[in-house]
Amino acid sequence: ARVPDRRAAAGPSSYRRRHPRLIDDMPDPARYEAQRQAPPSGAVLIIDSGGAFRDNVAKVLGARRGPVEWTDSAPTAVRLCDETPVSLVMINTSVPGVDPYAVCGKIKAQGGGRTAVVLLVGPAFHYDSARARDAGVRGLLDKPVAERHLVAALHKLLSLPG
Repeated sequence: ARVPDRRAAAGPSSYRRRHPRLIDDMPDPARYEAQRQAPPSGAVLIIDSGGAFRDNVAKVLGARRGPVEWTDSAPTAVRLCDETPVSLVMINTSVPGVDPYAVCGKIKAQGGGRTAVVLLVGPAFHYDSARARDAGVRGLLDKPVAERHLVAALHKLLSLPG
């Protein structure tokens, strides 16, 4: 059964739907609300050999977001993601002893399905898109990270208001 759409009478410029909506396409509002997920609300975790990038991310986020944590070890990062809610993990791929794909896989395996993981890659890093996809990597940022790219990534991945 098709439901007539009132906007169709307004003309093609204001009507964007190619076909009339089906009744099944309009779920019960209560069911829709139950299926919606809130935007991520945990901390931002930086895996880096120094704290300078963490300080920059904290400055960019300001008071709009929760804490920005920092570590230089993979086991600590995995433990932090298990113990506290983390919305975003940013892994510097040049940190010695850290396999970014393995860290991402461990975070995702322990229930971090909604945790976005982004790799910070330098020119010497060989990005393996198949391993990244299998591990659940959400994206990458080239180092040095330009402030506008950092801001855009944080807004997108943390669902921040514009």
